[in-house]
Amino acid sequence: MKLIPLSRPPRLVGGADAICDRGGRRIFGALTVFTFPDLELVEEAGAEAACPFPYRSGLLSFREVPILAAAYQKLRRRPHVLLVDGQGLAHPRGLGLASHLGLVLNVPAIGVAKSRLVGEGEEPGPKAGASSPLIWQGRMVGLILRTQEGKKPFYLSPGHLITLAESKDIVLGCVGRWRTPEPLRRADRLSRQLRAEASEG
Repeated sequence: MKLIPLSRPPRLVGGADAICDRGGRRIFGALTVFTFPDLELVEEAGAEAACPFPYRSGLLSFREVPILAAAYQKLRRRPHVLLVDGQGLAHPRGLGLASHLGLVLNVPAIGVAKSRLVGEGEEPGPKAGASSPLIWQGRMVGLILRTQEGKKPFYLSPGHLITLAESKDIVLGCVGRWRTPEPLRRADRLSRQLRAEASEG
């Protein structure tokens, strides 16, 4: 895992999300690609497989990376930066789902998580874009970032080939009508749609 600046501003930003069925037997992965900063949907792809690993907090990579990589391989246009529903550096081993997926795919990746695994930090201010440092073991591993005024913040951490400052700017640039950045919101919707279609079949 490397945290280095992007070589150029991204023109395509993706979102990655996975979900299992109720029994934990099948897993569904979804990838979306949007133009940036215009946020026009370019492409989306999904994949389904047997769930390879039971749920364990802090070990999502073993459960989700294979299916997300499979969905990524279906894309005709690959994102320059990938937003991942999970942790990057802010992880007990310093290598969360976003870091692992970024390494496997060799793409800059950002962890955008709804809950915290490690670290402490103050609640950010109420305005959109407000943030506070997420500190763990004496170092800054991410940000507690509010994407919309008055809404719950996300736990943001760089995953691979990108800096924290770039991660913040890109995530905020992907926020539209909803609290969740649009590439991730759309990936979440697609993964749930795939699960629903499988249960109907």
